Amino acid sequence: VDSADTHLSSIAEKSLKEVTYHLRYSSEWVIRLGDGTNESHQRMQKALELLWPYTGELFQDLPTDIDLANKNLAPLPSSLKPSWTETIFDILQRSTLKMPESSWTQTGGKSGTRHTEHLGYILTELQWMQRAYPGMEW
Repeated sequence: VDSADTHLSSIAEKSLKEVTYHLRYSSEWVIRLGDGTNESHQRMQKALELLWPYTGELFQDLPTDIDLANKNLAPLPSSLKPSWTETIFDILQRSTLKMPESSWTQTGGKSGTRHTEHLGYILTELQWMQRAYPGMEW
């Protein structure tokens, strides 16, 4: 929202309502399932521990991120981590789930150096429209 680029700033402003809705909706489900039955609690905790290592990369500052921050176009990803951690901690506490203790995080995906074979299928799906209608503008 504080971007020096007015176009980016307006997109961010418009997205706040949508992002707030999705945070509230998904948080309610995490709380409901985490604090639900013993089965739902165990499944949520297992999923949290399985997926937690992928969250660390969200906050890595790559050279392009640093460049954007220096130009006041976007915040550094690392600057978002304290607020994110506080929000997640609150949700997990309310859901009776425990934040995973593992400090290991996946790296390389954000910089494009490490992806699984599943990325090819996702990219194909995402590129279908542009390939089906070359030069199309939307």
